[in-house]
Amino acid sequence: MTEALAPGSLAGKRALVTGSSRGIGADTARLLAEAGAEVYVNYRSKAPRAEKLVAEIASAGGTAHAIGADLTDPESVAGFAAAVAEGGPLDILVLNASGGMESGMGEDYAMRLNRDAQVDFLAAFRPLLGRGSRVVFVTSHQAHFIRTTPTMPEYEPVARSKRAGEDALRALVPELDAGGIGFVVVSGDMIEGTITATLLERANPGAIATRRESAGRLYNVEEFAREVALAAVQPIPEDHTRYVGDVSGFQG
Repeated sequence: MTEALAPGSLAGKRALVTGSSRGIGADTARLLAEAGAEVYVNYRSKAPRAEKLVAEIASAGGTAHAIGADLTDPESVAGFAAAVAEGGPLDILVLNASGGMESGMGEDYAMRLNRDAQVDFLAAFRPLLGRGSRVVFVTSHQAHFIRTTPTMPEYEPVARSKRAGEDALRALVPELDAGGIGFVVVSGDMIEGTITATLLERANPGAIATRRESAGRLYNVEEFAREVALAAVQPIPEDHTRYVGDVSGFQG
C-alpha cells in the first residue's frame, strides 16, 4: 500500500494545488487537507465541481477554499495571488494543472499552459513562499524522458511542452534554494482515470491498454495523488525528481 501523510502532520500549513477540481489535483488537495493543511482548490471553469470538493473537505473536518483562475491569463493569476495573500504565506505549492489535448484552445495552448503559465504562476506566488516551503511540479514519464524516449504521437506536443515547463522551472532552482524554498518534480507513467488518458484513448483506441501491458501496471488517480502529496513533505532527491513506478522502459 502506498505510504500516506499522517493525520495532523500538516496542521497550521497552507497549501495550493492548481488544476484541483478533479482528478489527481482534487485527490492531492483532499490528502493535504486530511493531513491538516488549509487548502486552496484552483479551477479554470468548473466552479460547482470545485465547490463540491471544498464542501467534502469541510464535512471531513478540513479547511479549503475554491478560487477560479485561468493560469494562462496574467490578470486572472494576479487576482488569485492577491486573494490567497490575504490569508498569509504559503507552505506548499503544487503545480498540477496541465493540458494541451483539448480542442478549440489554439495551436500554442500546450506551450502557453505547460511552460509559460507554470513559470508565471510561480513568479506571482513567489512572495508568499518563505523558507521551508515547497514547490511540486507534476509531470509524466512520457514528458520527462521525451528527449530520449519517443511517446504516442497524439501526446507528443503535450510531452514536449511539459518538458519545456519542467526545464524552465528547474532553471529557477538556484534562486529558490537561496530563499530556502524546496523544489521537486513528481514524474509518473500514464495514470488510469485521468482526462489525459481518456483523451488519448479517444484519439487512439487501445493506447492505454497497450501502455499498461508494456509497463506491467499503471497507477490510478488516488495512488498517484498520494505520491504527489508525499513529495510536498519528504526529503528532496538530489536530482530534484521523484519517480513514481517503473522507469526501466525509459532512457534517461
